[in-house]
This record gives sequence, C-alpha cells and structure tokens, in this order.
Amino acid sequence: MVRARSSAATELKDSTSSPPRTVTFGVCSPADPRIDGASRQRASNIIAMVADTIARNVKMPDGAPVNVVFSRTLIDNEKQADTIARQFRQAQVDAIVCCPDTWAFAQLTLISLLAQLPGDIPVNITCGNSAPKPGVVFAHSVNGALAQDGRLTALNVGSWPDTGKNPQMTAPTRDALVDWCYAALTCAGLKGRRAVVFGHDSMGMETAMAHIIPTRNTLGLEITRLDMKLLSDMLLRGAYSKKELKALDAWIRGHVGKRLDLSQPNGERNYLRGLAMYLIMRDLLADVDAVAGGFMNQLEWGSDPRCTPLPICDIAESLLNTSFDHNGPKQPLAFGTEADVQGMITMLVSSWLAGGNPPLFMDFRKVWEPSEIQALARKLKVPFTSKTPWAKTGFVDGDNSGSASLDWAAKRGASVASIMKNISMPGAELYYFPGGGNSVTFISPGGLEGIAARLAYSQLSGMFTMIWDEAATIKLPAKLAGAVAHSSNITWPHSWIVPKYATMTEYKQYAPANHFHMIQGLPVARLQHWMDLTNVLSSTPWRKRPNFIEGVDRPLPLLHVLNGGSEPTKRLRAGR
Repeated sequence: MVRARSSAATELKDSTSSPPRTVTFGVCSPADPRIDGASRQRASNIIAMVADTIARNVKMPDGAPVNVVFSRTLIDNEKQADTIARQFRQAQVDAIVCCPDTWAFAQLTLISLLAQLPGDIPVNITCGNSAPKPGVVFAHSVNGALAQDGRLTALNVGSWPDTGKNPQMTAPTRDALVDWCYAALTCAGLKGRRAVVFGHDSMGMETAMAHIIPTRNTLGLEITRLDMKLLSDMLLRGAYSKKELKALDAWIRGHVGKRLDLSQPNGERNYLRGLAMYLIMRDLLADVDAVAGGFMNQLEWGSDPRCTPLPICDIAESLLNTSFDHNGPKQPLAFGTEADVQGMITMLVSSWLAGGNPPLFMDFRKVWEPSEIQALARKLKVPFTSKTPWAKTGFVDGDNSGSASLDWAAKRGASVASIMKNISMPGAELYYFPGGGNSVTFISPGGLEGIAARLAYSQLSGMFTMIWDEAATIKLPAKLAGAVAHSSNITWPHSWIVPKYATMTEYKQYAPANHFHMIQGLPVARLQHWMDLTNVLSSTPWRKRPNFIEGVDRPLPLLHVLNGGSEPTKRLRAGR
C-alpha cells in the first residue's frame, strides 16, 4: 500500500534581486567494496584534500570564493551513485571532479552518477600515479569508456604519495587541476549571463557582429541590444548621480592634473559628459546583471555630420575595463569599443579564465617588421644591435581610442597612484570626433606577459575559432617610442606587442579582425581546456610553435585522440 503524499504546492518568496549564482564544484570518488578499511579511509581523505585544494585556489572573477561540495562516501555501486547524484543536483553542482585512489568499476560508479546529471556538465578525473590499489587504473578505465561514448573528460594523471593516511598532491598536479577548474568555471559561469551592446554593428564591421544564436548555442551567453538613443536621452536629461559625478571628476583631476586637457571649445562640458556616460552605462549594465558590454560610438554618436555630435566615451570604456575607479577596487567588466562583440567576448572569457584580470583592447595597427623599425631607428640615430629585442623581432603597435584598461599603464600589482601618474587625457581629435571629449593615453611598460588572442566566427562551419599566441609587451627607447606613437595616433594608448611564436609576416596575415586583445596571468592550459569545453576551435598557425609543449599545453583529451585530433572531434561534436 502506497501512502498518498501532500499535493500542496510551494510558493516562492517574492524577491526583487538576488546575487548571481556562484559556480559549484562537486568532488567525489569511486572505490571497490573489497578494498580494506585503511585504503578506504585514505581515499576518503583524498576527496577532502582535493575539495580543499579547489576551494583555496579557485575564485570567481570578483574574488568571491567558489562553492565546493564533496561526499566522503565512496561510490561502490549504483545505489551510492544515485545518492550522490541527488545530492549534487540539490547543491546545483556545475562541474564534477572525480579523484580515485583505488580501482573501481566504471559503469557501476562514475558513469551511473553522470547519467543523472546534465550531459554537458564538465568532468575532470584527477588521480595520483600510485602503484598500490591504483586509482589510475580506474581513471584510464572510465576515461576510455566515456571517450568511446563521445563524452569529453579531462584526465589529470598527477602525483601524490603512494602511502600514508593523508597524502597531499604535488604542485604540478594542483596547478593542472586549478587550470581546468577555471576553464569549467568560465564555461559554466557564463551560461545564462548576458552582455549589453549599445548601438548596432559599428561602421558595418562584419568581424564585430553580434552572432546572437551561435553565441547563445556555443557559450550560453545572451546579448542584449539597446539603442544609443537611450544613452543620449539619459545623458541630456542628467539621469545620473550628480554627487557621484562630482566625486569621479575630483578623483580624476586629483590623479591626472595638468595632463587633463580641457582647452577645446566646450572642453569642460564634454569632459564631464564623458564621465557621466561611465556612470550611466555602469548602472544600466548592473540593472540587467550584465557581465560585459560594448558601445558603438561611430558613426552616429560622435562623427556623423547629419547628427548632433556627442562626446566620445573613451574614459568610460577604459574605466569599465579597469580594476578600480573613484570608489576603489572593482571587478573589470569587459567592454568593447565600436560595439565589437567578438572582441568583447574574447576579453570577457580571457578575464574570467585569468581570475578577473583586466583585459586590453587594441587596434591591430601597424606591424613593424624588423627592417622597418631598424630603418626608423637609423633615421633617428637610435643605436641598436642584432640582439636588441625590438630590432630583432619587430612588434605590433596595438592602440585604439577606447577601451584600454588603465591597469595596462603600469606593471601588475602597481598602486592606483602609480598607474594614474602614467595616464594622460588629451582632447579628442575633432576632425574625427567633432563631438569632442577626452581620449585616454599611456604607453604600456615592457615585460607585460600574457596571451594575445581574438575570437572569430565562420558561417561555413557555424563555429567559433580562437586565434592566439603567447605574447609580451616591449619597451622602446624614448625617441623611438615617440616616433612610433606619432606615426599612428599620439593621443591614444599604445601597447607594443611581440608574439612568442608568430613571425611578423604570419601575425599580420592571420589577424582575423582589425582589433585584438591581451590578458595577463592566463596559463595556456586554461585557455585550451575552455576551448575543449565550449567546442571552440584553437588556431595557432605559427610555424615555430610545436604541437605540444610539456608543462604548458594541456594533454589532448582522449576523446580527441580517438577521433583524429581536436579539430575533427570538435566538428563532429558540433554536427559539422
């Protein structure tokens, strides 16, 4: 006889706001019921050790801790798999880390658990390479079974002591796990989030278009489009806090001083309107819980003579991408100038993968081949040798009137005061931006290392590709730096970029757009794991880069190996 349950429905409480959901990792481990008690206790302790490692080393982009749940119950059979699966669903687990220390049976344990969770949930298997009752045997068994089933998993065969009740993983094992966790965090954390783009496709740039459906299907990211009329109306109506505008103005004047140029006609008014635009766009993005944004500007906002030209928003765009403002430290919010959506997504993803570091937006401006920069140096009588870095390799002049994060004006970790002393805010070039306002300019110091990249979409494949290389900024002698900056635009920020593997010929031929982007603190393996999870193609068409670099690249997933490599596998997964 079955007892009838209550049929009362549960009413959810009315709530006008709730914080964005933090990404949750679930940690578990299978085992064989025949394993002795001491080995079971050790396996249970390893679960806790792995969970604590994730909790200590993985943060959301705003610095908040991720959620980590784990069960010390070892999964011996289907019933225990059912129990932990229910617990993981209740805890809203977004990614699974399985950390076996003993052999087990794949179908009875992890496969049974995964069958009850979303089919695209990220899965990592991290184990030691121990000989006694080896968990690595289970890891290879279940990884092979899942790969044959078409399931993507990341296998991290690391190391911890073969014996002992409370072993600790080695630093390389931890780093490999953390890199995957950041990829899973970015993949899962951006699903259902949104970006806000003000205006339409700036200047008709196809490489900047908002591919709404492919972006939703690939990344789970929504793109909200708002007309620039909303911004102009709010600006002209004064729909922002006058008190906060005064505080922001005082903060900028206090740091920039005489490097703030207000000499143009209506210079003071246009400068303050530019600051007001920061407050307006910041608040509109917050109203819809946006994680990124973009502003069209050209041509209708500030350049089309048929319109009433309004001031440029360079200061606003830079502040949105920066890790601080007049209120103190803040999370950088990836913001693309010229409504460059693919650029915005590149910066958004790279910032999340790097733990919230500020991204850099640049024009892919002049590529200075070694012969060209050497010729200019000779003309200016700037000495160099065959070993001088800029003369040997050449570089790209990365500069754009908007979106350059102020953080890139100094070395990582510099104080706000140290950063701001390198910032100037000249008047806009009126022939190009008749609405006036102020640009932001600086020259990035040399030695800033990271990944330079650009996301691109292809209608033929229906897939996104990330073209990337490791890169670093380079410092030029002052006289040469001035000449290079003046050759493009002295009033804009400049970052002189040297790719690690690409030659200048390769770099300038394979740029997928007129903008590219850079981030510091992003390990290569993290980016590769993210491209695996999101099925984004990876492109490094540089002759000098090996296919696999030990200690830098993530190991190729077994699923990719079984299907002929990463690109064929991703096309199969995409149904192409």
